Amino acid sequence: MKETDSLAVLDQGPFYHGTKADLQVGDLLTAGFKSNYHPDVIMNHIYFTAMVQGAGLAAELAPGDKLPRVYRIEPTGSFENDPNVTDKKFPGNPTRSYRSKEPLKIISEVTDWVRLPPEELKKWQENLKKLRANPKAEIIN
Repeated sequence: MKETDSLAVLDQGPFYHGTKADLQVGDLLTAGFKSNYHPDVIMNHIYFTAMVQGAGLAAELAPGDKLPRVYRIEPTGSFENDPNVTDKKFPGNPTRSYRSKEPLKIISEVTDWVRLPPEELKKWQENLKKLRANPKAEIIN
């Protein structure tokens, strides 16, 4: 079990990352890119989850016109519970979401995740648009 800032991580994985990038086994995902939720923010962390469908949602909401993809990943260093969806905003870590300043290594592509129905994806996209328009919607970076 890995620990950061004295917080024990709740599970051992497997872990997943959703994106629209076409990646290969062995590629490294790194921090330092624009936020999917607030594009004017450069992220200090790379985010991942232990839930395939959570990674699928992130892939669906990622910017761009490419096909959403889910990858099984392996953290290469320490990581912590994502404070954007844990105790700082919600109790516990119900989405099993994490973040790291260290790269994530692509282990494989997951091809059997279930995509959102169009009407559900549209609702998520509308909520994301509202979030982006709200200057008070803070990302804990």
